[in-house]
Amino acid sequence: MFDKLESVEARFLEIESRLSDPSLSDRPGEFRKLSQEHSSLIEIVAEFRRHRALKSDWTSNRELLNEKDKEMVEMAYDELRRIEPALQESEKNLQILLLPKDPNDEKNILLEVRAGAGGDEAALFVAELFRLYQRFAERQGWKVELMSANPTGIGGFREIVVMVTGQRVYSRLKWEGGVHRVQRVPATEAQGRIHTSTVTVAVLPEAEDVDVTVNPTDLRIDVFRSGGAGGQGVNTTDSAVRITHAPSGIVVVCQDERSQLKNKDKAMKILRSRLLDQRQAEADKEHSDIRKNMVGTGDRSERIRTYNFPQGRLTDHRIGLTLYQLPEVMEGKIDELIAGLQTHYQMEMLKEQGLGR
Repeated sequence: MFDKLESVEARFLEIESRLSDPSLSDRPGEFRKLSQEHSSLIEIVAEFRRHRALKSDWTSNRELLNEKDKEMVEMAYDELRRIEPALQESEKNLQILLLPKDPNDEKNILLEVRAGAGGDEAALFVAELFRLYQRFAERQGWKVELMSANPTGIGGFREIVVMVTGQRVYSRLKWEGGVHRVQRVPATEAQGRIHTSTVTVAVLPEAEDVDVTVNPTDLRIDVFRSGGAGGQGVNTTDSAVRITHAPSGIVVVCQDERSQLKNKDKAMKILRSRLLDQRQAEADKEHSDIRKNMVGTGDRSERIRTYNFPQGRLTDHRIGLTLYQLPEVMEGKIDELIAGLQTHYQMEMLKEQGLGR
């Protein structure tokens, strides 16, 4: 492990040297790539240096145990009792930091939230769940850009698709993909009965041009007049765009912008991300369809998480975590959930490598 850490530190120093080269400003693509790699290595290099300093202190204090001065020996024992737990913690941190990295962790995401079972109640929860993610993104300093939306007219959405951009967005939100089940009394329920409905969430890494090549001859692009709520806001030109990718059968519609060019640009971003998702699914035979694994059919029995409003309770069924903080969670305070999921999957990977307990 420590030979590998030495190599990581050497690469980190090499990147720092290259980033200080003034001529790199003429090569923005290379600068961006090196900056991203530098950012991805900072944490592991800092922990490795901390571990090395702790190890040096530990060695020095072990040598002091041979001294004849009893007071000095006692001081050395005290220092060792302080250092050893920190050294063990640091070694565990390094094991986790050396786990294989998800190549998509540094990427922005396409977040798709759709109504599943439950009709209008499911559509209303789409709006609330989207607001949860929007609040969380604001707290992280991320940008949320609307790509596509299908409102119901009662304050809900059949679906809403947004691009979330910022630092390590995918690494933080990738566990959110799946069926989210909500249990509560709808506003329209006269007898106070609890209804169960579902919302599906898909988290797709943003595809860059280098990730996916789209042949223009494979595309059918149709333009049409946007639908909407009438009045002055209704479009009077053919600004809505529908892109059909013939080889995959993927169809993307964007009509939220008044500009046909902007709608086309957004539709292409969505198409690229869905094609990247499809390619990754095909490459992984164990998980033959990432989106299917994420969202299933939207049936009530398929769920990763349950939001029980009468009891103010949220349960993540994958890790058995229950929080009685539902109002706070709905305000975007999901850090504890994300940390729990991240720790769980890290421990699973350590077990696979024979390092976990």
